[in-house]
Amino acid sequence: MTGDRIHQALARIEAAAARIEAAAARRGNSDGDLAERHEALRGVVAQSLRELNSLIGSARQ
Repeated sequence: MTGDRIHQALARIEAAAARIEAAAARRGNSDGDLAERHEALRGVVAQSLRELNSLIGSARQ
């Protein structure tokens, strides 16, 4: 059950990131480093979620 909730949360985050990327692409490249900052943020969030997933997994054992 918890795994399903985690996967659903990850799917929602990925969908939100895709919407942000699409909006940024429509807007144009008015801020050259915006895409780089966005990618960096995605990486940090993904790593944090992996750590949370690991902590949840170890707490269940």
